[in-house]
Amino acid sequence: MTIIRTRTAAITPLLGRHIRPQPTSCLYRASTRCISQKTYTLNNGVKLPAIGFGTFQDKEQQESAVYNALNAGFRHIDTAKVYDTEEFIGRAIRKAGVPRTDLFLTTKLWCNDFHPDDVEPALDEALAKLGTEHIDLFLTHYPCTFKRGTERFPKGEDGIMQMGETTYVDTWKAMEKLVHKGKAKAIGVSNFSQGEVQTLLDQGSITPAVHQMELHPYLQQKSFVEWQKSKGIHMMQFSPLANQNNFYRDIYWATGKANAGRLIDEPILKEIGEKYGKSPAQVALAWGLANGRSVIPKSVVDWQITQNLESDFPLDAEDLEKIGTLDKQLRFNDPSSAYNWKLYSDLEGAWST
Repeated sequence: MTIIRTRTAAITPLLGRHIRPQPTSCLYRASTRCISQKTYTLNNGVKLPAIGFGTFQDKEQQESAVYNALNAGFRHIDTAKVYDTEEFIGRAIRKAGVPRTDLFLTTKLWCNDFHPDDVEPALDEALAKLGTEHIDLFLTHYPCTFKRGTERFPKGEDGIMQMGETTYVDTWKAMEKLVHKGKAKAIGVSNFSQGEVQTLLDQGSITPAVHQMELHPYLQQKSFVEWQKSKGIHMMQFSPLANQNNFYRDIYWATGKANAGRLIDEPILKEIGEKYGKSPAQVALAWGLANGRSVIPKSVVDWQITQNLESDFPLDAEDLEKIGTLDKQLRFNDPSSAYNWKLYSDLEGAWST
């Protein structure tokens, strides 16, 4: 193993007391693979790589993209049943030959599998596709429970989503059992409101380790961020580049908010990027890391994959303050009308409020 360079972790001024940043690991080369990962320790002691690889969309390209990401040095791969990428990821992992002990895998339970009797079979299916005996992080994809069955989006004749007879609390309690069985090392949530998270804290026996949520300079949610940190819940940013993805412009429930200027075109990010010799996208990712959060950017383009992994660099306090001025409370992911559920009801930027 040849050491290339050593870095000191960026100061994370907003870290919660239960989540400890680990020093940025040595950037080293094992065989032909360059590996660099800063990690966070979750509230149950599990270590999470700070920069993950998202696999939403482009499912036919994910086998090669994940293979390239693993060879670039990514060690956290994020997926979900509804992405239809789990099987491609499993193939890529086997092809890359990265030991399972070096990987952190996240997947998400989809809403039609929320009945307590369906939770474990759904995870078993995911594990089989990924080719692993356990998942490192198992998340509920949304708080809304759809009608039980094989249809992922079970709509009635009126076109309205049909809801299930159980609640996300019932689902959570079934997920807690999977931790005790060793099938999931950690469990968490995605797309929950503060009130919904509080309900789990009140009625569940395991505090969510992670909340994967939309977070970027256009949607900073500072009070919610602070509240979750006080509860020991780590925040993982999806869509960390905001409206860069055309999905938020093209999806049928889009409202047009994503049609505004793109985050990566913000002059402030360009100016800061020039200061550090980084791209605006890298600055946006570094902002999340500097605030003690993990990020899961997605790309199937080789140079972007490499660039995303090189986004762990310290930002001066004055630069963090400048990025703080970009908050527009713009939430791009809000399918409340389509899912028949008032999502993010007590959070900033909700279209449903």
